[in-house]
Amino acid sequence: MSSVSISPNALPQARPPSGFSKGTVLLPRPDEYFEIRFESIGGLGAHAAGQVLATAAVVGMGLNGAHFSSYGSEKKGSLIRSYVRLAAGDRPIRTSAPIDRPDVIVVFHAALLRSAVTFAGLKRGGILIYNAPAGVVPPELAALPATARVIRVDATGIAMKQQSRPNAVFLGTLCALCPFLDRDTVLGALSEEFAGKHPDAVASNERAFHAGEDEFELLEGVGKAQGDLSPMQAEPLWGYRTQPAGGVLPAPGNTIWNDLTTSRIGWMPVLDAAKCIHCGVCDLVCPDFCLAWDAADDGDKFVRKLKGVDYRYCKGCLRCVESCPTGALAKTAETAGLADKLRVPLFPELIA
Repeated sequence: MSSVSISPNALPQARPPSGFSKGTVLLPRPDEYFEIRFESIGGLGAHAAGQVLATAAVVGMGLNGAHFSSYGSEKKGSLIRSYVRLAAGDRPIRTSAPIDRPDVIVVFHAALLRSAVTFAGLKRGGILIYNAPAGVVPPELAALPATARVIRVDATGIAMKQQSRPNAVFLGTLCALCPFLDRDTVLGALSEEFAGKHPDAVASNERAFHAGEDEFELLEGVGKAQGDLSPMQAEPLWGYRTQPAGGVLPAPGNTIWNDLTTSRIGWMPVLDAAKCIHCGVCDLVCPDFCLAWDAADDGDKFVRKLKGVDYRYCKGCLRCVESCPTGALAKTAETAGLADKLRVPLFPELIA
């Protein structure tokens, strides 16, 4: 497996047939839908990205399009899927079913790649775009089709730098990878979306969009599977012989088995033990009880000491950072592997 930085000009371009008139948008397969699925958590703007893309396609590019999202509780950190279905202008869209065989999957949070459901159904010639800085490629991506293009873009890092959001970055990357998407039209729809309520965000979104066009990597030799991925490959096919026993929660929520990793959106608290006075204020404000305490060393003036953070339960709200009187807990950009390196387990005998 290797990675290479690529220019949009190096990507294969759709060549219009003879008689193709200026202003007409040609989908890769005009007789089929072109479908995009955004996999995200609440708070990263996946719904808004789908809305902007569908609006640009319909109003500015003459395509037929549909957009809708599915999500649970409306809160930051909850799982969300946003769908964009596009068709030629003369072909009506008469389905509102979720997209289970996408041409493109955009993953807003790299932790979602741990579940094969995230990329289930990707077509053999499809594109997977995921949010992560340069570094180790998640081993789960070996399950992708060998012929799919795998794209990595540090959408969170770019968004922080440009004071924008990851959705603006991903829209730029999509326009670079899908030549039929007119970049000026999509960028115009993005600006229009924010011009009314957040005019100060228009310029920063534009910078993030252009960075998304330019600053991505094509990862080679990642996928190993042959053919399309099955939409059902990761779904439990329970029948009367295989369903869980009554009263059992196969995916427990607020227990020690819970995992809030996917709730963080780029920042995490990091402890500087030398500055800590072990006052416990952070523990009072932490909503998820993720701070690890233990008995002090022999002869120490403290009875108990803060040892660190169990990032399995940390959703990145940073209330501990805001309340720390000495600055011992600092807001830190989360990079690949940092949480695993610094994590102090709360239940080491049960969860390593």
